[in-house]
Amino acid sequence: MNWTLALPEIVLSIAAMAILLFGVLSRRETGFVATALALGALLLTTMLVISRAFGEGYEGLFVVDAFSGFIKILILASAAMALILSLDYNRQQGIAQFEFPVLVLFAATGMLVMGSASNLMTLYLGLELQNLALYVLVAFARDDLRSSEAGLKFFVLSALASGLLLYGISLAYGFAGTMDLQRISEALADPAQVSPGLVVGIVFVIAGLAFKLAIVPFHMWTPDVYEGAPTPVTAFVSMAPKVAAFAVLLRTMAVAFEHQLAQWQLLIEIVSIASMILGALGAIGQTNIKRLMAYSSIGHMGYAMIGLAAGTIAGIRGTLIYVAIYVFMNAGAFAVIVAMRRRGRALERIADLGGLGDNDPAMAFAMAISMFALAGIPPLSGFFAKLYVFLAAVQNGMWALAVIGVLTSVVGAFYYIRIVKVMYFDAAEAAFDPRPRSATTIAVGAGAFTALFVLFAAPIFAAAQAAAKVLLG
Repeated sequence: MNWTLALPEIVLSIAAMAILLFGVLSRRETGFVATALALGALLLTTMLVISRAFGEGYEGLFVVDAFSGFIKILILASAAMALILSLDYNRQQGIAQFEFPVLVLFAATGMLVMGSASNLMTLYLGLELQNLALYVLVAFARDDLRSSEAGLKFFVLSALASGLLLYGISLAYGFAGTMDLQRISEALADPAQVSPGLVVGIVFVIAGLAFKLAIVPFHMWTPDVYEGAPTPVTAFVSMAPKVAAFAVLLRTMAVAFEHQLAQWQLLIEIVSIASMILGALGAIGQTNIKRLMAYSSIGHMGYAMIGLAAGTIAGIRGTLIYVAIYVFMNAGAFAVIVAMRRRGRALERIADLGGLGDNDPAMAFAMAISMFALAGIPPLSGFFAKLYVFLAAVQNGMWALAVIGVLTSVVGAFYYIRIVKVMYFDAAEAAFDPRPRSATTIAVGAGAFTALFVLFAAPIFAAAQAAAKVLLG
């Protein structure tokens, strides 16, 4: 039992409990200090992830490899950016409590466990640790009716999805006789072992994880939760849980059910196409920027699913590249949304961005970079994200999937470019309040990553390739 393999998770959970005790015992407002300590804990955890040796621990329940390392870096980066965005926002909204960073750390711990899960039960435990923290985070603005409503909807629907996932796990265990992903693959290597009951189990596993990814037809919670949750929480929910869910979906499908590719490939294609279409069409009529980003996330998760549908190393590499790029594109957009504030009141209407190009050219430029990248316009990072998943589909003969992806990208570009048009060509609204330094920091960092990605893309491509080979090498 090599427990040191889980040292990052152990350190992060201990740090979360220590910050919790510090907040409870302190008699002062400790929101800022707790957030600073949480950021330090995330930095230390990142260093531990980078420096760890590969191997299996806890009798095969926990694995550390290139794939888990790639995923964990993205999760920790997402959590750090969400915490930075919360520094000024929570104070201005009157919710700067020490519990906020503690919950983010516990959610991140669950996601890290998901990244290293080599057993279906480990997967489920990590998922539920993540969920329990996210339920509270979504409803953190308890005096805001929308936030409480969003938290309740998220809790009820997520509990249903967890039940579906657990039922699928039980069916897989029943037919394979084990919960270890590699042993499931070995037990089901013979096509004669594939029974209708197992296929049903695979469908339920996909359904449970599809909810976490907010892909069709399990997307119904997304617009309301994105709109109702505090904006830094929306940013966090739109990034880190998606990375963790893709981690377990890729590992489960590519390792445990690799020999059943013919049974689940068509299902992945269908949900990918449906998500791309809904994401492209559903956002067109939105007037709330956070709801628009919700439909945007549905569409982008559909694009990322193309790589999984291909079922090849190139496909999984494309999905990993897509998820990594999406995290930073999204962070840049939400940094600007956090800064949308006039006379102390947070704003969410797209029309409120009118004239931003005149009132605050730097913020408008940062938002334009994120919008063009999300639309997939070269040479920004979003173009390469879509390029690699489309190439994987074409190389595998899935022309229809690639063509639909391109067409929905063209449709989706309409609402991204509309935001740029509002900022630069619509009548100027009153200027926003001075930009929070936290939002400026994330906007600059994420914008630089998005705009200059082509200059340092090689290391990310190499890391994604190494991670993909772990699953299908």
